[in-house]
Amino acid sequence: MADDKIRLPSGQGGLTRYFEEYHSKFELSPGAVLVLSILIMVIIILLHAFGDKLLS
Repeated sequence: MADDKIRLPSGQGGLTRYFEEYHSKFELSPGAVLVLSILIMVIIILLHAFGDKLLS
C-alpha cells in the first residue's frame, strides 16, 4: 500500500530564483514602519475613546 504513491516530476529541481536587482522607489526603514504603526494604533484608540463626541 505504501508503493501506490504518485510522484510528480519537479518543475525546476527545487531551485527558486529571486530577482535581487530590483530596487523599489519607495523604501521605508524599519524604524519608520514601527513609528507609523504606533501612530496609527494611537489614532484608532483615540477615535474609539472620543469618536462619539466628534460626531455630536
